[in-house]
Amino acid sequence: MGNGTSIGRVRGLGSAKAGPHHWLQQRYTAIGNLLLGLWFAISILLMPNLSYAAVTEWLGSPIPATAMALLIISTIWHARLGLQVLFEDYVHDDGSKFAVLAILNLVSFAAAAFGLFCVIRLALGGA
Repeated sequence: MGNGTSIGRVRGLGSAKAGPHHWLQQRYTAIGNLLLGLWFAISILLMPNLSYAAVTEWLGSPIPATAMALLIISTIWHARLGLQVLFEDYVHDDGSKFAVLAILNLVSFAAAAFGLFCVIRLALGGA
């Protein structure tokens, strides 16, 4: 195996070691989103009415509030992972890529914080 051929230069370099972790995170969050989404849909269908008071009372219980918080976190994390791959593939300039990924992280964090704030506020009885 000489160093003069293309395969000779590539052999032994291995992978970047970052792809499998990212891929697994996407799959785990997708499974979590599926299960929590089914729970949410079934819970909404089983409610007697969808008035604000009924939903607020339902979300005031610990189990629905916790599951809703997990749904928010999992959904936003899954979206962030997908958008990160999209931006890494299609934004080629290093400076722009850094800026776009930094903005993505800030927006993801802000969205998760807002969603959790709303769930906590409703769970603790705020109107």
